[in-house]
Amino acid sequence: MSVHKEIRKVTTHRLSEMKLRGEKIAMLTSYDFSLAQLVDEAGVDVILVGDSASNVMAGNETTLPITLDQMIYHGTSVVKAVHRALVVVDLPFGTYQGNSREALSSAIRIMKETAADSVKLEGGSEVIESVHRILSAGIPIMGHLGLMPQSIHKFGTYTVRAKEEAEAEKLISDAKLLEEAGCFALVLEKIPAKLGAQVAAELKIPVIGIGAGSGVDGQVLVFHDMVGITQQFSPRFLRRYHNLAAEIKGAVGNYVNDVKSMDFPNEKEQY
Repeated sequence: MSVHKEIRKVTTHRLSEMKLRGEKIAMLTSYDFSLAQLVDEAGVDVILVGDSASNVMAGNETTLPITLDQMIYHGTSVVKAVHRALVVVDLPFGTYQGNSREALSSAIRIMKETAADSVKLEGGSEVIESVHRILSAGIPIMGHLGLMPQSIHKFGTYTVRAKEEAEAEKLISDAKLLEEAGCFALVLEKIPAKLGAQVAAELKIPVIGIGAGSGVDGQVLVFHDMVGITQQFSPRFLRRYHNLAAEIKGAVGNYVNDVKSMDFPNEKEQY
């Protein structure tokens, strides 16, 4: 008789417990059913249905073009595959900035239509009204500070943020503001490692970094970058754990050759 091992679902509360005991949080992006299933089974704690789908799935140069409907499509596909990880869906550009009513309506659509566990949005004091309104509906929020890809046209560059004292002070102030509002976690992107460690030490909520050093409570990478499907993007913070681009091209090349040479299908592969 096989013993069925019960899977303990990762919740916002569990992430807080992990921070308290010093256990690092592993977070990765996913955008479709098949890969989300593998990522979840491999033991990732948090799966982010990121607006980075705009880049890696749709081929856009920035995250700005992706729509709420598209994010809901990706979120629904991922949630169906996941049994253990906490699933976070990005609120895309234009669905929460400057209009807290629209922000709430966008967040409600994501939660109702995808059955995800939470939403993520970028910004601090500029979006705090939207944060309060979404949280008032009982929807968990993961914040995002530092390099904010949705504001790329404002910054004009993807370089490291908060190197200057004024910007670093604003980031710390925004982080505390998001925590006080009730966000359950925070992503810090592409900031000095010393600042990342300081924010993680001063906040009670988990702080997850992408290019924010090792002193934070967890790490997140884009799946397609981490496994080497995408090759054009090579920032310092990215560690490639595989070169899937070469393996996939090799496999496809072998298939093409076998079809052309009439090696595939062979006698055993026919009915």
